[in-house]
This record gives sequence, C-alpha cells and structure tokens, in this order.
Amino acid sequence: LNYISGSYQPYLKPEEKQDDEVLLFKQFAQKWSAKEGAYALIHSTKPLSLAYGLNDSPAGLCAWIIEKFNSWSDHDGNMDAIFTKDELLANVTLYWLTQTIHSSIRMYHEVSLNPLLFGKSDYVHVPVGYAKFPKEIPTPPKSYIEKGLNIMHWSEIEKGGHFAAFEQPALLANDLQSFFEKCQATY
Repeated sequence: LNYISGSYQPYLKPEEKQDDEVLLFKQFAQKWSAKEGAYALIHSTKPLSLAYGLNDSPAGLCAWIIEKFNSWSDHDGNMDAIFTKDELLANVTLYWLTQTIHSSIRMYHEVSLNPLLFGKSDYVHVPVGYAKFPKEIPTPPKSYIEKGLNIMHWSEIEKGGHFAAFEQPALLANDLQSFFEKCQATY
C-alpha cells in the first residue's frame, strides 16, 4: 500500500488510550482537511452534482483534476519537473472521453457510508507492505496502522506524493520488489 483511507480506524480496547503520536496525527489531519479537504466533503455528500458539472465542462474537469496534482504531488513548486503537460492532459482526457469522473469520486460517498472501522476480531493477517511518501495526504503512524494490518514491510520513501506510481514509478517499483522478496523469503 501507499495510501490508507482517512476513515481507517483499527479496533481499540475500550480502556486503550491513543498515544501522543496518534493524537498529533489526528490534529495534523484535521488541519490538513480544513485547508485541503473540501473536495472529499463534496465527493462524499454530492458526487452526482459535482459529476454533472465536471462532465459538462472540460475546463472545469481539467481544473478539478490538475489542482489535485498540484496540491498532492512532491514537486517543490515546479510541476513540470514531475509531470509533462501531455501526461496531465492525457489523464484529464481519459476522464473526459470516458465520462468516468463520477465513478472515480463515487467511492468517497461509499466510504462515507461504510468507513473502514475494524471490529474486535478484525485484523488483516495477510502480509502488508507500506510505502510512505513524504507528500502523501495525511497517513496514520505505523503504530496505529499495525493495530489492524500485518505490516511486514514499512518504507519511508525519500520523495513522492499521493500519485506515487505516476510521480516516482521506479521508487515504488523497487519498494514493491523489496516487499515481495521479504514475503518470498518468509513464506
């Protein structure tokens, strides 16, 4: 994985307190959401209203998508250093020609109806690898994620953001390879 949903909440025993690291993360995520999270609110509450508007306006669709690339990528103020204009426009064009912006944002609505809340006996036993990119949208700390997922491999990647596979494909591919080599050696 290189992203964990903001709705992720592992099971905590009733008397279990959240440690300072988790509390700091939650404060950071709340501040980030106040500044950057309006998209998620409209995606989760009014996905069709947004989709009709974006499907009707190629300029609006382009602005909506490119703004996310700008905000969530690791580019130090120069998006051209990470993405070519052709790459960005190809991404937007794919949504435009297939009219799939609604299906891409609909998952926010579905997650709002079914958040990733773990019950007492919920735990992912399958080995999980996690690649943490520095400009990813808020990610819970490892100690919190491990309460619900069997983290076998955790990497802190030196550069990249939310679109890691697009921004830093070699770094992500190398990390995936390392994870699967660990799995092969263990199992």
